[in-house]
This record gives sequence, C-alpha cells and structure tokens, in this order.
Amino acid sequence: MKRSEINEAIIEMEDLIREHGFEIPPFCNWTPAEWEDKGSEYDEIRDNMLGWDITDYGLNDFAHTGFSLITIRNGNQKLKEKYVKPYAEKLLMVRDGQHAPMHYHAYKMEDIINRGGGNILITVYNSTEDGQLADTDVKVTQDGRTYWVPAGTAVRLTPGESITIYQYLYHDFNVEPGTGAVLLGEVSMCNDDNTDNFFYEPIGRFPAIEEDVPAYRLLCNEYPAAKN
Repeated sequence: MKRSEINEAIIEMEDLIREHGFEIPPFCNWTPAEWEDKGSEYDEIRDNMLGWDITDYGLNDFAHTGFSLITIRNGNQKLKEKYVKPYAEKLLMVRDGQHAPMHYHAYKMEDIINRGGGNILITVYNSTEDGQLADTDVKVTQDGRTYWVPAGTAVRLTPGESITIYQYLYHDFNVEPGTGAVLLGEVSMCNDDNTDNFFYEPIGRFPAIEEDVPAYRLLCNEYPAAKN
C-alpha cells in the first residue's frame, strides 16, 4: 500500500470525524516529528497500539477492500498487571464501495455502532468448530432487541443503530451502495489485532508500505521507541 493512499485515508477520516462532531485524543494529531520527542510516559500508546491503523489486508486494493480506524483506548491481555483496562474503543471508517473481509474473534466481544454517515451492512454467520461458515440461524442482539436470522443475512445499521458481535461470530462490513462513507464506533473487550483476528480467507492484517511520500501520521505499529 502506498504511503500516499494511507495519508489520503487519514485526512478523509479526519474530515468525516469532524463532520459528525466527534473529538479524538491529542495523540491522534501528532506528526512523525512530534513522536520523536515522546518519552516512556506514553508507553501505553505504544504497547497497546493506540492511534491510526489503515489496512488493505495485503491485497493492494484499498479502494475496494480495506479499513481506516483509530484505536482510542485499549487494555492488554499480555501485560495485564501493567494495563488493567478490560475494554477497548475504536472509531472506524468504511468508504462507499469498500469492503472489510469476513472474520471472527476468539476472545473479543464487541458492539459495532453506526456513528454517522451512510448505512453499514454486516453479514453474519456462526463459525463451525473447524472455522467454516455454519449453515445455522444466527442470534442477533441489536439495540436491546434479540432475534434470529438465517446464515448469511446482511444486518443493516442506520446511523445510531448498533449490533453485538459475539465470539466466533463471523462478520464482514459493506457500505450500503449510494449511502456514503460510514463512521463506525466499536466498544469491546481488550483488542489484539496480532492474535485475535481469524479471517475466513487467509489474508494479512497490516500492510506493506511503499514510501512514495512522507508520512502524515504514524500508524500504530510504527512508533519510535521512547528516548528515556
């Protein structure tokens, strides 16, 4: 993925966030140069991968398959004594015409909230014991309502609506065509993108980057080590 694509996605998401009146933490606005001076007092950001995360899943087709997101807060299952938070929060952007692939989480349970913009379609399947898509009805919990849908149903979330994604529940993300980019919120248990994403079709999680222009913001896996 080109750095210019990453920069463009970040700027676009910043605009979408402002449009819907959401304020993000100060560290999301730091430049690469500002990061060079940040000491060990900011290790929670480094260790828990807070901040910007833009991915094309290694497919080099970000216009159609990809995600833009910010991790705002997060605990750490590997460093529980140091970071005791059992929860995480994210903001995500999906462009009109963009897709995030089918996957599940073994540890994390999460609520996905449409914070504004277009409508998001979340296709759901139960997982079999060997990681396949089960042909069984899926339990959906949506804003206080519990109901069942056939396997492969696309649950539609308009702005303000949310869905609970349980462990081992396969799900993907697609914008309802013509409704515009969607700003999503995620409230969840601790998040570990290195070990707790199980994709139906094997793909990567973090992109290889072609440095065609300077970075506008650093991604959450690019922070320099603390100087002190």
